[in-house]
Amino acid sequence: METVKLRPASQPWQEQLIRFTPYIASGLILIILPPFLPPYLQGLMTRVLIFAIFAMSLDLIFGYTGLLSLGHAAYFGVGGYTVGVLMLRFGITSFWIGAPLGILMAALIAAAFGIIALRVSGMYFLLVTFALGQLLSSAGWKWKWLSSAGTTGVVGIPRADLGLPWFTWNAISFYFFVLLIFALCFFILYRIVNSPFGYALKGIRESEPRMRALGYNIWLHKYIAFVVAGLLAGVAGVLFVYYNGVITPVHLAIGTSGPVMFMVIIGGAGTLYGPVIGAAVIILLEFYASIFTPERWPLILGGVFVISIMFARKGIGVYIARLWGKVIEHYGSAKD
Repeated sequence: METVKLRPASQPWQEQLIRFTPYIASGLILIILPPFLPPYLQGLMTRVLIFAIFAMSLDLIFGYTGLLSLGHAAYFGVGGYTVGVLMLRFGITSFWIGAPLGILMAALIAAAFGIIALRVSGMYFLLVTFALGQLLSSAGWKWKWLSSAGTTGVVGIPRADLGLPWFTWNAISFYFFVLLIFALCFFILYRIVNSPFGYALKGIRESEPRMRALGYNIWLHKYIAFVVAGLLAGVAGVLFVYYNGVITPVHLAIGTSGPVMFMVIIGGAGTLYGPVIGAAVIILLEFYASIFTPERWPLILGGVFVISIMFARKGIGVYIARLWGKVIEHYGSAKD
């Protein structure tokens, strides 16, 4: 009689450890490496984390829900403008007032725009979101109340006042502040996309008629995702204005929505780590292009996008995940 080889009982903690090793390794790098870097690289990593939050928020509606928006910068800019205007017109620099109001205003604008944009779908949704974003940008250009004297936009915005007299900001302390908020946003989005609500969003992305036949309220699911994405874009906008010290109408318009869309596509839509990778790629390329050939940055960005579509259509992050999946599979077979 042939002897049957039984597979030994799995060890869940080992499998979970291997599965989350990339996240653990990335987290350790983000915590340990920056203190040893010069301030300008610490600032660059801070910028990457801010735009990673921005890109992940767009990915919630684009990658997971299938809604292609070209007006997502509106909520990013509203969050930043709220903080800037509170400082400019009312002298409010407290983080505990400015940040919540900026995030709330971004969520309210997203709630209002969602009612309008979600009345249509497909290409019409893309055009409506584009038009709404440009509308806010035009208001920023025309409404002088939203600008500092002698310029367009709000300038000279200080770092957030945390109300701690013994605390002072520098490049590394602000980096860790942003890293903490990034980790919180990543965790929230991870819980959302791996919840029944998140699975419903994926189902809507794949087949709206089938989900509707199953009894799901398609519009409500899209609307909630749209508002949550706008809220998280507002978080990125608030952090950006504290980092940059300046907010202009450009940050409300297609010039900001376009690059963040590239981050999602290049990194891998429908994954949380993909937009983070895409943000790192785009921000680093922009930085080095600004040093060597700043006038050719649009050409470089377009070239990278074309190459990624041709050779990594699903995004860099998806291919890295597949490679890691093969490592886990090899580990499982080695145990046998």
